Amino acid sequence: MLAFNFFGTTEGGLFDINATLPLMAIQVVALTYILNSIFFKPIGNVVEKREKYVSNNIIEAKKKLSEVEKLEADLLSQLQSARSEAQRIVSEAENESDKLYKEALELANNEANTSKEKARLEIESQTSAARDKLSKQADDLSKLIVNRLILEK
Repeated sequence: MLAFNFFGTTEGGLFDINATLPLMAIQVVALTYILNSIFFKPIGNVVEKREKYVSNNIIEAKKKLSEVEKLEADLLSQLQSARSEAQRIVSEAENESDKLYKEALELANNEANTSKEKARLEIESQTSAARDKLSKQADDLSKLIVNRLILEK
């Protein structure tokens, strides 16, 4: 057996170049191939599947987030338009109630004035009737007094 030593000795040195070195290299390559095919490839496949799953979930979550943001913006605009519509309706209702109040007040004032005028006319007619009656009674009484005075003389 031929051996080469870096330190000058022929046997048992630090580096012996013989058939063990290629055998060890073949063992390392074979072990690497076996470990790669048995352990590392399935683990790599699982890791790749998980990475794909996570990246797909992240992409899907981003899509859903953008949809949610779009829906939120739509809802905010709808809410704003609903608020402005509600304010407009309240304003119209207030204007309508003010108009109805003024009309009712005017109608009540007109009815009160009409009733007051009727009462004044009735009072005047009753006063006139009472004066006429009193005037007639006064005339009758004065005639009666005059007749008694004339009869007594």
